[in-house]
Amino acid sequence: MPDEYSFLNSIAIGASGGAIAGITVYLFKFAHDKISDCKDKRNVFNWMKHEIRTNKNNNKHLSTRLIASYNNLTMDRVRFICSQHKEIYLSAGPNEDLWGIYNLSGRNKS
Repeated sequence: MPDEYSFLNSIAIGASGGAIAGITVYLFKFAHDKISDCKDKRNVFNWMKHEIRTNKNNNKHLSTRLIASYNNLTMDRVRFICSQHKEIYLSAGPNEDLWGIYNLSGRNKS
């Protein structure tokens, strides 16, 4: 009887340790993703703000490709970041894949 109890106890301890390790890894990945998103949002927004303010052609929108190139991100990452940022909006004009910033492009956030 003691051997059986010891065996089940070992299984329970191993399962608990595995579950705790899995949860810990998930929480670290979740925190890393959130920090990375915040950092990328801040960098893209600040770069866009600078580019729109200093633009000599008076362009109020920037393309996904241009944003990705200057911020060293993939185009999919830029689309995700820009769609998640509360101050960046997708242009509804005839040109697709252009992004602008509220209040810098004469557009108020509604």
